[in-house]
Amino acid sequence: MKIQLVHPPVYLNVHAMTALRPSLPLGLAYIASSLREAGHDVSVVDAVGLAPDKVTPGPRPQLSALGLTPEEIVDRLDPEADAFGVTNMWSFSWPIVREILHAMRERFPNTPIVCGGEHFTGLPDYSMEQAPIDVIVLGEGEEGAIEVFEAVGRGERNLSSVAGIWYRDALGKPTKSIVERARRKAVDDIPMPAWDLFEVEAYNERKLVTGIHYGMTVPIFATRGCPYQCTYCSSPNMWTTRWYARDPKLVVDEMEHWHHTYSANNFPFHDLTAILKKDWVVNFCKELASRPFVNEIRWQLPSGTRVEVIDDEVAEWLKKTNGVSLNYAPESGSQATRKRVKKMMKDESLFRAVKAAVRHRLNVSAFFIAGFPEDEVSDLKQTVKLARKLAFLGITDMAFGFFFPIPNTKLYHQLVGTGRIELNDDFLLTPIFANEAKVAEENNYSDNLTAKQLTRWRYWTLLNFYAVSFATRPWRLVTTLWNSLIGKETRKLETYLIDVRRKIRVTLRGRKSKTGAAA
Repeated sequence: MKIQLVHPPVYLNVHAMTALRPSLPLGLAYIASSLREAGHDVSVVDAVGLAPDKVTPGPRPQLSALGLTPEEIVDRLDPEADAFGVTNMWSFSWPIVREILHAMRERFPNTPIVCGGEHFTGLPDYSMEQAPIDVIVLGEGEEGAIEVFEAVGRGERNLSSVAGIWYRDALGKPTKSIVERARRKAVDDIPMPAWDLFEVEAYNERKLVTGIHYGMTVPIFATRGCPYQCTYCSSPNMWTTRWYARDPKLVVDEMEHWHHTYSANNFPFHDLTAILKKDWVVNFCKELASRPFVNEIRWQLPSGTRVEVIDDEVAEWLKKTNGVSLNYAPESGSQATRKRVKKMMKDESLFRAVKAAVRHRLNVSAFFIAGFPEDEVSDLKQTVKLARKLAFLGITDMAFGFFFPIPNTKLYHQLVGTGRIELNDDFLLTPIFANEAKVAEENNYSDNLTAKQLTRWRYWTLLNFYAVSFATRPWRLVTTLWNSLIGKETRKLETYLIDVRRKIRVTLRGRKSKTGAAA
């Protein structure tokens, strides 16, 4: 079959306090390579990569859409394609993705449309009710996409036997298939991402990367899944609670391949839980250390990782192989909050991991969330206390966001059951406002704290952290300000300051473009 995949544009919020950059769509690149290996003719319309400087107004005054417009995307679609595939990771992008899907169906009324990704996995029936989608592949998409497109190619109408999908029955009603999908293919057998179909350099030149931009960047998956069941996380439904690790040698082979192909020297690992077993990460580092190119690259863990196996031996191996940056996610300083949301992390393990990383001069950040439904002032006081402790121990940065009930998570269903959530565009757009300077009351899901209280606690926590950090290590303030001025990234605060300047420029260009169009 001739299959064309679509990566939609991404919303940017100029008022956000943390950098949320679009990055190369790693999941879609895996889908593309898997379909191509299965014998299909695959092409990609990447709205961001093809128009990384194009900005148009979004659905709210502070939002802008980065990338091709829906009309431009449809104009680029191949009229000879046998089927289209559309991804969507962020539910806050649903309004513009929905617009794209309707425009696709209007232009190509008979071409099947298959969707997948975090948003579609979380809200499959809702998405199919609102948009002309034929099939949704749930969870990891490689095997499901191959099976669906092969069935579509054979002209099959009844897809009930295809595992792990939503489809339309004979009456056009969204229906879930009767069989759950279980992984059949070993994770090591999945072909490397098809980056040749994407504008890798366009992302890199504009620092559109996850994590810190240390240089020419290509993202990596070394593992998949997470065995933990945090009630606020979509992983159990998207990736399942099984943890799969690739062969360390194959991961290093892939890094070396991209280093030679694109001169890549920065590898952010997009894994949910990369460091879960000590023997795996040590073997990975030993394999990496045996390759000459290790001295020319850096790698990082921007998505957060577990702390239990980070000790002096692991930290030393990370440093030796230029693993320069990692992130821990305690989420809260309150053990009571962590217990409620099933965040299985103890302070003792966190402190041991932080001390080991700092001793070996690794860049370390911590993620915190406030506003869980049962949070109280006493819980936020514990978060401030923990933030000060981590700053004193020497971690480099912290990020502080407000809780949002991600669709299809345990907390989401709990809030739906109590009538706290009305599923609509306003709700789905909430996450992109969650990192603004202040939280709005309509975006507050706490039973005990007002939006104003949460906002004040955010500032108080950040103030405590950075006051202790800069007081105990005053040279950091000077280097941070200097690096942010010259556009050099070595820590998250610099990334944020650089990103703010970029977003302001992007927004101003968008407004200027809108004004010119109106004239």
